[in-house]
Amino acid sequence: MKNYILKTVILCAFFLLFSCENKKPKQEIKQEIKPYKAGVILSFDDAYIDEWFDTDQKLKQYSWKATFCVCKINTLRHSEIKKLLELQKEGHEIAGHGLHHYHAEKFVAKYGMNEYFKQEINPMLYLMRFYGLKVTSFVYPYGGRNAKLDAALLTKFNIVRGRAFCEINPIKQGCYFNYSDIVYSFSIDDTHNHFDIPYLLKLLDYAKKNDKILILNSHKTVENVTSDYQTKEATLELICKYIKQNNMKFYTLSDLSRLNKINSQKEKAQEINLAPFEF
Repeated sequence: MKNYILKTVILCAFFLLFSCENKKPKQEIKQEIKPYKAGVILSFDDAYIDEWFDTDQKLKQYSWKATFCVCKINTLRHSEIKKLLELQKEGHEIAGHGLHHYHAEKFVAKYGMNEYFKQEINPMLYLMRFYGLKVTSFVYPYGGRNAKLDAALLTKFNIVRGRAFCEINPIKQGCYFNYSDIVYSFSIDDTHNHFDIPYLLKLLDYAKKNDKILILNSHKTVENVTSDYQTKEATLELICKYIKQNNMKFYTLSDLSRLNKINSQKEKAQEINLAPFEF
């Protein structure tokens, strides 16, 4: 009897060992989401459609991409609307910049949020969509914003852009994408107080070395600067050459919304992997 029990135990142990050795562990499925490539967002504010279109013809050789933030859509000529549609067709983004270009924070303080949307946002969106412009981003005129405005505008738009002001150290500048739907830009208008080419190159170098997306804005593109709110085409060409030479990438504001979604999915996947098993 004892021999029978012993044989049975040995036989069970043999089968158990054999089963464990030959059973291959299930391979964990991990979706690796690579960090985005370092790059630049070039955004242009107001309604300099003809100038933007001419600049696009000159910069096409660099396969560049930009976000054109348009205000006063109700005043544009048919030829200007056609140019915006052509820019959109080429892969550029058309964003909203207000119907009347009101200073949002000051307007809301005086007239209220409902009136702001009634006068500035809703009619702008209606007209832009009527013309076939796919608007998912908004840019504050004058950079005037606050948290309540941000929250209200994000019910209508995926990304909202403000302005980064007066920080000299590139490391501390707020003009880099950080997985937020509120972003800030640095002005490269030639007469902007903190703009010069050496500093711009420092911002670009920091973006390249740290895999950042640098967000820039300007207004009217010109060959030679004659007034405020103008950016030399030579400056834009310098940026385009830098991007190509350093294997960086052009982004639009709407691209940031896609990156936010990818990051959100990644965080959810990590939460699932870290969650304890339930028995």
